[in-house]
Amino acid sequence: MKVMPIRYSADVEAMTRFYEALGLGAGPVSRPGGWIEMPAAGGMLAIHRSSGDDVGRCELAFEAEEPLEDVAKRLRAAGFEPGPPMDEGFGHSMRVQDPDGVWVQLNLYDRDLYT
Repeated sequence: MKVMPIRYSADVEAMTRFYEALGLGAGPVSRPGGWIEMPAAGGMLAIHRSSGDDVGRCELAFEAEEPLEDVAKRLRAAGFEPGPPMDEGFGHSMRVQDPDGVWVQLNLYDRDLYT
């Protein structure tokens, strides 16, 4: 599984320029343009278009390399109840709260949905 912080922003284009100025390169972009991945030597930053209370928030996400249903079974066996897998513009996602009550997102990407 790959770790990926997600930065929520009202202006994905400006945020992309900012992180490019820090040295990150632009990677895959969702077709509607509300999501961009910025690979770096030590991982990846994702920027997600948002508004309201989410702007400025950062979320921890993981890129799954197996069906989310398999991950959900392991979580349940360990005593954690994930939400149901959801269809997304990038593939599928599932959320679960960690022991401190912080939400963690698990993503399974369908790269055919990217430009």
